Amino acid sequence: MSYKIQKAAVLGSGVMGSGIAAHLANIGIPTLLLDIVPSELTKEEQAKGLSLEHPIVRNRFASNAIQKLVKHKPAPLTSKKSLALLTAGNLEDDLEKLKEVDWIIEVVVENLNIKKELFSRVDSFRKPGTIISSNTSGISVNSMVEGRSEDFQQHFLGTHFFNPPRYLKLLELIPTEKTLPEVVTFMKNFAEDNLGKGVVVGKDTPNFVANRIGTYGLLVTLREMLGRGYSVGEVDSVTGTLIGRPKSATFRTLDVVGLDTFLHVAKTAYDQTAGDEQKIFDTPELMKKMVDNGWLGAKSGQGFFVKKGKEIFEIDPATLQYGPMKKLQAPSVEMAKQTKGLSNKVKTLVYANDRAGELLWNVFAPTLIYSAEMTGIIADNIVEIDRAMKWGFGWSQGPFEMWDAIGVKQSVEKMESEGRTIPGFVKELLSQGYDSFYQEQDGDLTFYDGTGYTKVPVNSKEINLKQYKKKHGVLKSNAGASLIDLGDGVALLEFHSKSNAIGLDIVQMLNFAIDEVEAKFKGLVIGNQGKNFCVGANLGMILMEAQDDNFFELDFVIRSFQKVMRRVKYSKKPIVAAPFNMALGGGAEVCLPAAHIQASGETYMGLVEVGVGLIPGGGGNLALYEKFLKGLPHGVEIDYQGIANKVFETIALAKVSTSGEEARENNFLDFADGISVNPDHLIYDAKQAVLALADAGYTAPVPQKVKVVGAPGYATLLIGAQGMLQSGYISEHDLKIAKKLAYVIAGGLVPYGTEVTEDYLLNLEREAFLQLVADPKSQARMQHMLVKGKPLRN
Repeated sequence: MSYKIQKAAVLGSGVMGSGIAAHLANIGIPTLLLDIVPSELTKEEQAKGLSLEHPIVRNRFASNAIQKLVKHKPAPLTSKKSLALLTAGNLEDDLEKLKEVDWIIEVVVENLNIKKELFSRVDSFRKPGTIISSNTSGISVNSMVEGRSEDFQQHFLGTHFFNPPRYLKLLELIPTEKTLPEVVTFMKNFAEDNLGKGVVVGKDTPNFVANRIGTYGLLVTLREMLGRGYSVGEVDSVTGTLIGRPKSATFRTLDVVGLDTFLHVAKTAYDQTAGDEQKIFDTPELMKKMVDNGWLGAKSGQGFFVKKGKEIFEIDPATLQYGPMKKLQAPSVEMAKQTKGLSNKVKTLVYANDRAGELLWNVFAPTLIYSAEMTGIIADNIVEIDRAMKWGFGWSQGPFEMWDAIGVKQSVEKMESEGRTIPGFVKELLSQGYDSFYQEQDGDLTFYDGTGYTKVPVNSKEINLKQYKKKHGVLKSNAGASLIDLGDGVALLEFHSKSNAIGLDIVQMLNFAIDEVEAKFKGLVIGNQGKNFCVGANLGMILMEAQDDNFFELDFVIRSFQKVMRRVKYSKKPIVAAPFNMALGGGAEVCLPAAHIQASGETYMGLVEVGVGLIPGGGGNLALYEKFLKGLPHGVEIDYQGIANKVFETIALAKVSTSGEEARENNFLDFADGISVNPDHLIYDAKQAVLALADAGYTAPVPQKVKVVGAPGYATLLIGAQGMLQSGYISEHDLKIAKKLAYVIAGGLVPYGTEVTEDYLLNLEREAFLQLVADPKSQARMQHMLVKGKPLRN
C-alpha cells in the first residue's frame, strides 16, 4: 500500500500538541486540532450569554491554543499565514472528521488508560490505512494498542517529538510488534523529507532512546554534585559548551525542562527497571523537595537558579537558600579553554587530576558504560544512540563519539582499574584489535556493529561537505573559500572564513568559481555547513582600514564586491545560493542576485548594516529593490514610491526574517525561490535546483535600466525619519544614515520615474558607504559591535 499525508489531526492541544499542529501547518498540511470539551463556562462566556453547548465553548481549548501560537517564544509558526491551515474542534463532536485525515497524532496526558480509551473511540472513526501515532515520551506503545483492530495496530507507532517541535531535530519512531514495516519506512522518509527531522528508530523500552540516556546522565551528574560537594554553578560551568553541550549545561537545562516534568520522566524509567539501574532513576530528595516547594524551574520563576534583578543566584543543596553563582576553578579548565578541537578539550579535562577532571570523569564513565549496555536494547546500534543525544539533547558528540575522543583503550583501562564493569560489547571491540567505535574506510564513515564495521546509514539527500571533501577533494581553495565538484556537472563554492565573513579572499574565489563554472560546469551552488551561512562582510577589516584612512583600499574592496555580485547575477550558468541560519548583511547580498535561492526553513535573512552605522555596500539596496519588483504580478501598474518605501523601511529598520517563509514575505525570496525544511538536505536541494535550471535551458538575464523615484521620492522617504528624530526615537546620526540610504534607494535627485543604469546606482551606494565608514560615529558603532556583540546607539 502507498501512503501519503495531505491532511492531519492532532488530539490534544497543550503546548506539545499545538506545537506539533503548528509544525504541520508550517509545511502546508491542513490540520485539525481537537481537545476535550470544557465542563464549565468562563466569566467571558457567561457575559456573552453562551451555553456549554455552544460550539465556541465546546472548542475553547483548541481555539485558545491556536490563538496563543502567535504569542509563543520561540515562535512555533514560520509564518502567521500558517494559522489558516489550523482548524479547532473537540473530541466529542469532531471524531467523525478523522475519516478525512491521513495521520492522527495523539498528544493527550501521559496516562495509559486515558490513551487507550481515546484510541478505542478513534478506532471506530478512522478509515483503514490511516496512520495513527502517539507522542508519548515513554509509555509502552505496545500496551496502548491492546484490543484495537488489526488495521489500527498495523498502522500505529510512537512518534516522539522533542519540544519545541519546530526547532528540535529529533523525532523518535517507536514501532509496535505489529506495525507494518512499510509504515515505519514511509514515516521515516516523510519525517526526514517533509518534517525536516532527524529520525531515530527506537525500541519500545522505558523513555525510549534520548530520554533514557539523557535522564541517566543528568541523575549521575546530580548525584556526583551532592556526593562530592560541588555547587550547582560549578557543575554548570564545566558541563556546557566547554564539553560540547548546550550552554544551559546541566541544571539550567533542568530548569528549562521543568523539575516536575523531569521527575515524571525519571519515574517512568524507575517503575520499569530494576536493581542498580533502578537506583539511578530514583531521584534525590533535593529535587522532590524543590518540586514540593513549587520551585519547578523557569516556568515558576525559580529552580536550581533564580534571577534577582540582573543577577542570577544558585541554590545551595544543603540549605535550599540562594547565593551568588560560582564557577569551578581548576588548571584543566584553563588548559581546555586554550586547546583547539572539542575532542582534545574533552580528553584534557577527563584525565585531569583536579576537581574538574574528577567531576567529568565520574559523570562520563558511568554514562558511557550505560550507553554501551543499552545498545541493542533501546536502539539497534550506536549510531542511533549517538544521533538521539545530538539531535534531542544538543550534544556535539554522542556517547560513542565521545568515547572515541577520550580513547577507548585508555578509558577502559582506567575504568577497570576503578572496578567498573565493562560491557561485553566494548570488550569485544577491543579483543578484535579495534580501538574506536567509528572508522573511516575508503572515504566513508563506518561504525562498529558488534562484529565489524558497517557504513553509517545516511539519507541520499544528505551531503556532508566535510566527509565529501575527504573523499573527493577540492578543486581550489584559499583561506576564505573552497571550490568543490559536487558531481553531475555542478560545482559548490563553500565559505569557511571566520564566521564566514566576506573578505577579498572570498571575492577572489567567487571570481575564480564563476570562470570555472562558465567554462566547465552546468552551474554553481554557493553554500556551506558552518554555524551560519554568512554574517556579513569582514567588519574588523573595514574598521581597521577606515581608522588608518585607507579609503582607496576600501573603495577597491567595495568595488570588487559589487563587481562580483554583478557577475553572480549575469553569470552564463545558473548560480543558486543556499542560505541557512544567519544570512545577514553581505550574506544576504550574496543571495539576492543569484538565479535562484534555495533557503533553509530556518533562515534569518536581512540587510542589517545600519546597526553598525553603515548601509549595504555590495549592491544590496538595488538587489532588494529588484526583488520587490520581481515579486509583483505581471501586468499590474507599478507603484514605484510604494516599493521604495518598503525597501527603505526593510533596510532602515534592519528587518530580519524569522524563517525562510518570512524571508519570502519580506521579499528577500521571491515566488520562484525554494525552501528546504530539512537543513541536512539543503545542499542536495540547491544542486537539484541548478540542474533543473540548466536542463530548462537557462539564459542569463539581460542588463536593464531601473526606474527610480528620484528627488520627490527622496523627500517622501525622509518624512518618517524626520518625525522619529523629533520624537526622540532616533539620533542625529541615525538620521544621517537614513538620508544616505534614502538617497541611494531614490536614485539621487533625478526627476521621478527616471530610468538609470545599475552602474549609476552602485556608484551612489559605494559613495554613501564610504562617506559613512569615514564618520567617527559609525566607526564607534562598528567598534562596539566587534567588542560587545550588540549595536550602539550614538
